[in-house]
Amino acid sequence: MTTQLYIDGAFVAPASGRSFPAVDPATEATFAAVAAADAVDADLAVRAARRAFDDGRWSERPVAERTAALRRVAAGIRARLKEIAALETRDNGKPLPEAEWDIEDAAFCFDYYADLADAAEARGDTAVDVGDDRFDSRIRREPVGVVTAITPWNFPLLMAVWKVAPALAAGCTVVLKPSELCSMSCVELAKIIDAAGLPAGVFNLITGTGPEAGAPLTEHALVDKVAFTGSVPTGRKVMQAAAAGIRTVSLELGGKSPFVIFADCDIDKAVEWILFGIFWNKGEVCSATSRVLIERPLYPRLLERLKEEAENIVIGPGDNPGVKLGPVVAKSQYDKIMGFLERAHSSGARRITGGGRPTGMQTGYYIAPTIYADVPLDAEIWREEVFGPVVCVNPFDTEPEAIAMANDGPYGLAAAVMSDDIERCDRVAAKLRAGIIWINCSQPTFVQAPWGGYKNSGIGRELGEAGFEAYRELKQITRFDHRQTWGWYLNG
Repeated sequence: MTTQLYIDGAFVAPASGRSFPAVDPATEATFAAVAAADAVDADLAVRAARRAFDDGRWSERPVAERTAALRRVAAGIRARLKEIAALETRDNGKPLPEAEWDIEDAAFCFDYYADLADAAEARGDTAVDVGDDRFDSRIRREPVGVVTAITPWNFPLLMAVWKVAPALAAGCTVVLKPSELCSMSCVELAKIIDAAGLPAGVFNLITGTGPEAGAPLTEHALVDKVAFTGSVPTGRKVMQAAAAGIRTVSLELGGKSPFVIFADCDIDKAVEWILFGIFWNKGEVCSATSRVLIERPLYPRLLERLKEEAENIVIGPGDNPGVKLGPVVAKSQYDKIMGFLERAHSSGARRITGGGRPTGMQTGYYIAPTIYADVPLDAEIWREEVFGPVVCVNPFDTEPEAIAMANDGPYGLAAAVMSDDIERCDRVAAKLRAGIIWINCSQPTFVQAPWGGYKNSGIGRELGEAGFEAYRELKQITRFDHRQTWGWYLNG
């Protein structure tokens, strides 16, 4: 299988003719050759998107026609859900049921933003009372223009759709560059969009590495907005490149999310949500609650139960029945996580379970569910994002102490609190410095609710109405009553 780029309504080979391997992380075997784009291809894609935006073939098309096309995309995804999910599992390593969940969410996302676009059209412009009857002032919302979307490998199709669907719904044109580690499902998205009949140039797909394909997109003078999800260091580079052209930018970056658990919790519920908060999607989740704070009276018993249940998690290839933890995405990520684990040992953290390869699994990028306890608060593994199946646990004695520990860090994407005392949950939630707060759960994500973080976790919001408005500009239109006379200079 050899993929192609999708530029200006056609599937084409990259200008260089080069490709790179798609590797199954469960077997370490190459299963496809992915087209490797460079600056030449990026320029062609951006120019196609620019033409498609400027001539109005999409932005000026009746909204009902645009949203009908988006609903055809949603239907196309659903029609191939099993097939795309299987490909996602092969490319990324996640368990197949999780991949199926992701693909269904991606389809829903297109429907949701089609509905929002229809509703926005029905509302029309917003009138503004300026206090002078001679003026009629209105706010109009228009598409921002050409959007470059650069997306990660942990939810390859879903996080691409988080950007593509609202951008298209708003009337923008798009150039998508998925991660080189997991591009295959986005190639299928291009096929579905092509079949749905969107005009040429409205959606374009560039596959390739960040330096060769991504950087030229963020630096291109004809791009109006850059939407990026990924690491903090890369996010800084994206922001610097966008700043050179005063381009709009939205960033969803890293996280090291805390989970505060009080002693009045049901221990089984606490165990379930802790495990889901870190081992779902192999811990390759920006919002993973990887710092768990447990009130001291519950601490020993909960640690014991966590160890027991973590060691019961079924590990293996994502398409095997019953598997709840697949391999991490690539050797580079495996090596990075193993480096964290080696340094954690010297930090003084106490390893409860895991810490390396599962017994007997010598092929594939597998890492056993890992728990560290009594972790020094200045340790790298407590403060920095591991992005793997690794959780750190510490005790606390008072509510103010828990809040201070939770907020002590450079990230602020998400946080969670668990207690049977709902008033206490609300009180703590109000003091946690993060863009997403979960009460008595961890990681539920809904297309209808805004997603994004404080501090180093990013700028702007995706999903919900905020995710739609992120791809629209505000325009003030003020009209003077032509029957009136202004009379400032010509008052006679």
